[in-house]
Amino acid sequence: MTGTKRKKENAIWRKIHALRYEDFKLWCVRRLPILDWAPNYNWRSDLMPDTVSGMMLAIQQVTQGLAFAVLSSVHPVFGLYGSLFPAIIYAIFGMGRHVATGTFALTSLISANAVERLVPPASSNFTADNSSFILGLSEFEMQRIGVAAAVSLLGGLIQVAMFVLHLGSATFLLTEPVISAMTTGAATHVVTSQVKYLLGMKMPYISGPLGFFYIYAYIFENIKSIQLEALLLSVLSIVILVVVKELNEKFKKKIKVVIPIDLVLIIATSAACYSADMEHSYGLEVVGHIPKGIPPPRPPPMNILPEVITEAFGVALVGYVASLALAQASAKRFNYSVDDNQEFLAHGLSNVIPSFFFCIPSAAAMGRTALLYSTGAKTQVASLISCILVLVVIYAVGPILYWLPMCVLASIIVVGLKGMLVQFRDLKRYWTLDKVDWSIWVSTYVFTICFAANVGLLYGVVCTIVIVVFRFPRAMTLSLKHMKEVECRFKTEADSESLQQVKIVSVNNPLVFLNAKKFHMDILKIIQKENMCAQQQPEDVNKCEQNTLLNSLSNGNCHGDLSLQQRPSERHTLIFDCSGLTFYDYTGISVLTQIYAESERRNIDILLANCKASLMKSLKLSGKLESENTVFFESVSSAVSALQFNRVSLSA
Repeated sequence: MTGTKRKKENAIWRKIHALRYEDFKLWCVRRLPILDWAPNYNWRSDLMPDTVSGMMLAIQQVTQGLAFAVLSSVHPVFGLYGSLFPAIIYAIFGMGRHVATGTFALTSLISANAVERLVPPASSNFTADNSSFILGLSEFEMQRIGVAAAVSLLGGLIQVAMFVLHLGSATFLLTEPVISAMTTGAATHVVTSQVKYLLGMKMPYISGPLGFFYIYAYIFENIKSIQLEALLLSVLSIVILVVVKELNEKFKKKIKVVIPIDLVLIIATSAACYSADMEHSYGLEVVGHIPKGIPPPRPPPMNILPEVITEAFGVALVGYVASLALAQASAKRFNYSVDDNQEFLAHGLSNVIPSFFFCIPSAAAMGRTALLYSTGAKTQVASLISCILVLVVIYAVGPILYWLPMCVLASIIVVGLKGMLVQFRDLKRYWTLDKVDWSIWVSTYVFTICFAANVGLLYGVVCTIVIVVFRFPRAMTLSLKHMKEVECRFKTEADSESLQQVKIVSVNNPLVFLNAKKFHMDILKIIQKENMCAQQQPEDVNKCEQNTLLNSLSNGNCHGDLSLQQRPSERHTLIFDCSGLTFYDYTGISVLTQIYAESERRNIDILLANCKASLMKSLKLSGKLESENTVFFESVSSAVSALQFNRVSLSA
C-alpha cells in the first residue's frame, strides 16, 4: 500500500514538473488579455486617439452613471463609482478593445426591481437627517445601495460560474433576432420608467407582469398633475441632444473632436436651475447633494442574497448577452478575436469586485461603444484614461452637480437608448429573409414588454430551440455534387459510359438524432429508384430520367448503353461527399453503418470522401465497415478515379 501511494505521489510530482514556464505564461496571457496588448502598445500612434476617446468617454460615463443610478433607484453618486471600477476590471480581463464597461440601463432597471421590493420608500422609517457614517448619506440610501450591490455580487458570481462551466460556447442559442428583440423591449421599458421624470410627475414605483401598461394607465389617469416646466425642459433637452448628435455623426469625418453635448447640457441646465432657483420657485426635482470621495470597501449584505437571486440571474444573462454582442461586433469590425468564455470571466469580475465598492450592476453599453468607434479609439487605454477623469469628477466636480434637473438626466437616458430603439427597423429585413425569424422577434419583444428582459430572453431562447427541433429534421440533407472537369477527366467516351451508375451524394448538414431518420429515408429512396432505373425497359427511359433524384456523372442522362440498364447485376456506386458533415452523434454513426450494410445487400457500393479523421475513426470502431476494397478517400475525384481504375482492371 505504501509503495502504491509513493508511486501516485511521484506521478503527481512528475506532472507538476512537466508544466513549463511557457505553458504558465500562455495561460496568464489567455486569462489576462492586458498582458497581450499592453507590451505591444504603440505609444506614438495610439496614445493621442485613445486620449481623445477617453476624454469623450469620461463625459458619457459621468452623465450615464448619474442617470442609470437614478434608474436603479439608488443615490446618483453610486453611478459614478459604477463608471469607475468596472471599467478598470474589464480593461484587465476583457478582450473587447472598444467595449466600455460601466453602468447599463437594462441591468439598472433589473436591479431596481430588487431595490424597490426590499427597501420601498413607503415602508422606510428613515429620514434625511438620519445619516450614516459612510458618505454622510441616510441609512435609507445605504440600505438601497446594499441591495443593488448584492445583485451585482450574485450576478457576477453566476457569470464566473458560467465561465468555470465553459458555457460561453452555448451562446449560439442567442440568435440575432432574440438579442435584437430583447434589447429593444428592455429599452422600451427603460424609456417608460423615465416618463415620470420627463413629465415631472410624482408616481409610485410600478413593476411586475404587465407593469408597462399599468404605468401608462396611471399617467393617463393623473395627466393633470404633469409639471409644465419639467415637460418643456425635457422636450428642449431631447431636441438639442438629438440634433447635435446627428450633426456630430454627419460631420465626424470633418471635425476631429465631436461636441460633448451631454456635458454642455448638464452645465447649462445646472447653471440655469441655480440662477433661477427652479427647485424652490417651480418645484423642479434636482439631483441633490453628491458626496465627495470614495468610501472604504465594504461587502454587500450577504443575508439578502437568496432574495435577489431572480434579479441576479437577469443581470448575469442580460448584461452578458448585450455586452457580448458589442464585443463580437467590435472584433469583427477591427479584425481581432474575442473568446466568449473569457468574456464571462471579465464581466463576472467586473460585477463581483466593484460590488464591494458600492457599485450597481455593470455591462457594456451601445452608446459608449459607438462613441469609441467614432472618436477613433485603439485599445482599452481609452477606458483607463476615462477612469482617471471620472476620479477627478468624484473628488472635485461632483458637488457642483447638485442643481442638475432630473428631467435632463431622463432626457439623456432616452436619447442614449436611440441605438436600441431603432432596431425596430430590423423587422423589415427579417420579414424579407425569414418569416419565422420575424415571428421570433415580435413574440420575444411582446414577452419582454409584458414581463421583463430576462423573461423575454428566456422565451426567445426556448422558442429558438423548439423551432430548430421542428425545422432541422425537415431541412434538405442531401444534394447533387456537381463534378467539375478539372476535378475528374475521362480519356475516352467508353470510360464515361462505364461510370453511368455512379452517383455523388453531398451531405449538407450535421448528422444527429434530429435528422438521422430523414437522412436514412432519403438514401433508401435513392437506392430504390436506382434499382428501378436499372430494371427499366428501353421504352421507359424518359420515365427513368424523371424519377432519378441525383444525376450521374454524365449530367443525369439515362441514355447510353441500354444493355447496362437492363442488367440488374451491374453494381451501382454511391459516393458520399462528407465535407459538409461538420459534426455527428451516435445515432448518426449508426445510421451510416446501417446504410452501408443495406447497400451491400442491394449490390450497391458505398464510398466515403472528404471524411474528417474523427468520423473515419468512429466508423471504423463500429466494426461494420468491413470490405476488401478501400471505403475512405481524400476527395470525390480520388474516389471516382479509383473506381474507374478498378473497372478498367476488371474489364481487362
